[in-house]
Amino acid sequence: MLLSEILHLGEGLSLLNDGEFTSLGLAIADCDEKILTFIESEKYINSLSDKISALITTEKLGEKLKDRYGVLISKNPRTDYFKLHNILSSRDNYKRKEFNTTIGEGCKISNLASISNKNVVIGNNVIIEEFVVIRENTVIGDNSIIRSGVILGGEGFEYKRADGIIMNVNHCGGVIIGNNVEVQYNSCIDKALYTWDNTVIGDYSKLDNLVHIEHGVKIGERCLIASRSTFGGRTILGNDSWVGLGAIISNGLKLGNKVSISLGSVVTKSLSDGERVSGNFAINHDKFIDFIKSIR
Repeated sequence: MLLSEILHLGEGLSLLNDGEFTSLGLAIADCDEKILTFIESEKYINSLSDKISALITTEKLGEKLKDRYGVLISKNPRTDYFKLHNILSSRDNYKRKEFNTTIGEGCKISNLASISNKNVVIGNNVIIEEFVVIRENTVIGDNSIIRSGVILGGEGFEYKRADGIIMNVNHCGGVIIGNNVEVQYNSCIDKALYTWDNTVIGDYSKLDNLVHIEHGVKIGERCLIASRSTFGGRTILGNDSWVGLGAIISNGLKLGNKVSISLGSVVTKSLSDGERVSGNFAINHDKFIDFIKSIR
């Protein structure tokens, strides 16, 4: 769609240069879409993804960027961007297309589970226990097990302060649970924010009780996530990794393959392949142990 086609949807927006977009996303978005995003500071110009085709920005920045992007001018780009997102999220030409839920062969699904009758795909030989809630835009792969009390595809925690209130931001994405995954009791996996995005749990990964996976997180294959661990939105965890009891992982991080995060760790920085971290805030595990020994 064109910026000129949606201009009337937002108060206080003006068109500086028309441009085409297919979805909204953050400035660092990596997807197969033409993205409309927002930018409020010149320091972020160089970090704009090559997927960005249009911007909501200030008049000053718009003049600098109009030759490269479609531009809408706003006095409050961030707020107007999320207001526009909420408006578009209910429109048929923006949100995901609807289809009837499908369930594969050999599944064992409790009569006490709640499964949306739209936009859910359940593979073969899947076990879904009592009091599971599966919202729309969820895919569950073959041979996976969803234990009692799990919620898949719930709304994420995304709110913005605007016009003296706290505005909720609608979630339009989905959840993909891979093959041979197990999600244990009372865990919650939120759907992604944008139509093109999914929260993903990779093949053969296992999640313990009370794990919370926020919107847009990507968990790799063969990962073990222990009880009460929390992942902030959009963080990516590589394959064959371990996350210990009660770990807290901040949002927007990139964590490599075969990383090990000790129990109770608070991870605020991205990690390379094979790193082992401990502590609050988490540092290299060996350095953390040396520090603990030094104060005894």
